[in-house]
Amino acid sequence: MTYSDGWNNAYKNNSHMSTWPWSDLVSCVYRYANPKDGYHHVLELGCGAGANIPLFLALNCNYHAIEGSQVITTKLVQTHPQLKGKIITCDFSKTHLSEFNGYFDLIVDRASITHNDTLAIRHILESTMRYLRPGGKFIGIDWFSTHHSDFLKGDSIDSYTKTNLPKDSQFAKIGQVHFSNEEHIKELFTDAGLIIERLEHKERVSILPDNNHHFASWDIIAYKSI
Repeated sequence: MTYSDGWNNAYKNNSHMSTWPWSDLVSCVYRYANPKDGYHHVLELGCGAGANIPLFLALNCNYHAIEGSQVITTKLVQTHPQLKGKIITCDFSKTHLSEFNGYFDLIVDRASITHNDTLAIRHILESTMRYLRPGGKFIGIDWFSTHHSDFLKGDSIDSYTKTNLPKDSQFAKIGQVHFSNEEHIKELFTDAGLIIERLEHKERVSILPDNNHHFASWDIIAYKSI
């Protein structure tokens, strides 16, 4: 799978424009990969509308991002001109930037990698392994779970990936969505050579409105061995 044009269209229409740091990512950075402890060089995979950029700039990190949407990267560089040349537009599921090998202390992802099929995710984690320096960490927030109510909807690309999700889905019109269970996540990270330090499962059920929406996702802390 390649980068979905659905995201470009969403950003053109000012949809999915989250601009505040995700609280779970903030907590994990402070607890498990604090810049004060040597996690200074940071790469974000799929920065989207830049919700997490203010966090890393406030922490004086050397921030880079790889994002698939030219529409949103153009806007981000206008907002953060100091990041010109550091926010790179490409499909990180297909393109490996070898100049970054062994450079990053921390790689973060908030629900971006999980918008790929299984094969693409394997490629991304292989690149992640190569980008990290020994002892470097990966923080993945909100990798969607097979307990998510939308896992039962749409058309299957593979055993864990859906597309063409309906209008009542959280993921309508944005391409493929990957849903993982515990066994699958452990297999993906082990095969990539990454060691999982912490794995958390989160679930939220909508009571009002009663729309049968069940949100479920994984938070993952992993590292590259020294």
